Amino acid sequence: MNRNLLRAIPTALCVILVLAVSPIACKKREVAAPVVVEPTALPMPTAAPAMTVVDVSLGKSLGADKKVAASMDTFKPRDTIFVVVQTDGSAASSTINGKWIYQDGQVVKEDSRTITSSGPATTEFSIQKASGWPKGDYKVEIVVDGQPATTKSFKVQ
Repeated sequence: MNRNLLRAIPTALCVILVLAVSPIACKKREVAAPVVVEPTALPMPTAAPAMTVVDVSLGKSLGADKKVAASMDTFKPRDTIFVVVQTDGSAASSTINGKWIYQDGQVVKEDSRTITSSGPATTEFSIQKASGWPKGDYKVEIVVDGQPATTKSFKVQ
């Protein structure tokens, strides 16, 4: 065999090897697409009510502080009946409704007060009847800004 041919064989093999391996070595790496995280809509915190009812008291007289002098839930037919609603919170304008109801569901009186408050407040409602209230079970429903707040039951004996 020719000496030049013998020298050319290893070179040819190297070329073949390089050509066979280069597509693998030069192949572009596939890069994973970046993960896009969509912002999730987190629930908005619900606002606390501007005005909350702290206490409701019934009585037949008020003290100088406009609070019930003596809390009670039983009255005589000719008593004036007061309900005092104590609230807390801040509101440029808040409406408190008092709805007086007799045992059969008959509405005796509805009344509302609009208050402005930046802290504790006292709001009073009252009912009276010169001829006297029928004996039985009653209740007063308190609603603040259209939302039921509490119900207080009482009796006339």
